Amino acid sequence: MLKFFYNLAPNPMKVALFLEESGLPYRLMPVDTRKGEQFSAEYLAINPNSKVPAIVDGEVTVFDSNAILLYLAEKTGQFLPQDTPAARGELLSWLMFVASGVGPFSGQSVHFRHHAPEQIPYAVQRYSYEAERHFKVLETRLATRRYMLGDRYTIVDMAVWGWARLVPVVLGETAWEKFPDLKRLFDEISARPAAARVAALKEKHAFKAELDADARRFMFPQIADGAA
Repeated sequence: MLKFFYNLAPNPMKVALFLEESGLPYRLMPVDTRKGEQFSAEYLAINPNSKVPAIVDGEVTVFDSNAILLYLAEKTGQFLPQDTPAARGELLSWLMFVASGVGPFSGQSVHFRHHAPEQIPYAVQRYSYEAERHFKVLETRLATRRYMLGDRYTIVDMAVWGWARLVPVVLGETAWEKFPDLKRLFDEISARPAAARVAALKEKHAFKAELDADARRFMFPQIADGAA
């Protein structure tokens, strides 16, 4: 059975959504990053980058959430666009846009808004601006189509949903007002039974909630090392 190494952050939740949508059987393998479990020798053998998610599917190991989405979609033949070069080009472009832009800038915006040891106005402005700019690109795309690739629900929508869940945390409580079409997509996916099952994963394992000194050391080693 496929092993799914996860926590409740945006990137693992994208993969959880695919697993629930597809009906693939899987075994939950929690990795508590606030306890430093991502740095264990056993997990580093699965993902040398010490991040979640990752999967082990028989003899196949895949890490990075969007790589996992693409692997699972191709394995099952589910949640892909039409089988044409043009459609695959769109799929790869938007999947990588989320991977290289939406996710990293959103994550940095969250860090400098909520977790940095000191408020650095330039950093907050820089990453908030870029996160908002990337979400606006999604908003513009969704203004003319139901899903990111047209009329078909695909892994790109799952990737977008993973980060859209954090829009108020990334950009502030009123940020959804700027993205009505992205909110429409988010609400539609969130209403799906598979998304409800993903939400229920928070009851499956008691991840550490406290962001104490040990958790900060594991999550933000540059602060613990005095390099911030």
